[in-house]
Amino acid sequence: MHALAAFTDMQQSTAADWQVIRGDFVPFAARLPDRVLAHLRLLEGDYGGFPVDRLTHSLQTATRAWRAGEDEEYVVCALLHDIGDTLGTYNHPDIAAAILKPFVSEANHWMVQQHGIFQGHYFFHHLGMDRNLRDQFRGHPHYDRTEAFCAQYDAPAFDARAETLPLSEFEPLLRRVLAAPRTTIYQAAIQETAAP
Repeated sequence: MHALAAFTDMQQSTAADWQVIRGDFVPFAARLPDRVLAHLRLLEGDYGGFPVDRLTHSLQTATRAWRAGEDEEYVVCALLHDIGDTLGTYNHPDIAAAILKPFVSEANHWMVQQHGIFQGHYFFHHLGMDRNLRDQFRGHPHYDRTEAFCAQYDAPAFDARAETLPLSEFEPLLRRVLAAPRTTIYQAAIQETAAP
């Protein structure tokens, strides 16, 4: 067993406590891609009534983006866009966006966070909802990007016969994108830890 911090109330924590915690945090953070991959695998066999299971849909979305020449970060966003389906039943885009936020551009983060509203253009009217909810974002700098993501990659990725690359094809991309956060409240601590 590793050393543990000594405090019982965080208000009484010390620098020594946080050195212990930091020592465990660094290897834990490095294993984030493993945890994300494990959670993606939970989507296998989960159809939710759709023509393909949620993992296949995620892989197909990423495959379409990859084949179209999108960059690695975009493809990882495509792969993870629905990872929140199991835990965020009513707000799955927020889960994916939260996972990706430290690692991706603001444009890609916004695209993932809003894709549910944009994807709704294709089906909200069948549920008695306003299919044009996305119109509230008209004029936003990432509107066209998000509309294109849904039209080209997300919406058509429910075809059991379509090309679907295996998760192993995307693992190296995912590991590279999740290797180091760009934006986090812990940025100064990360830089201090990484310094020689």
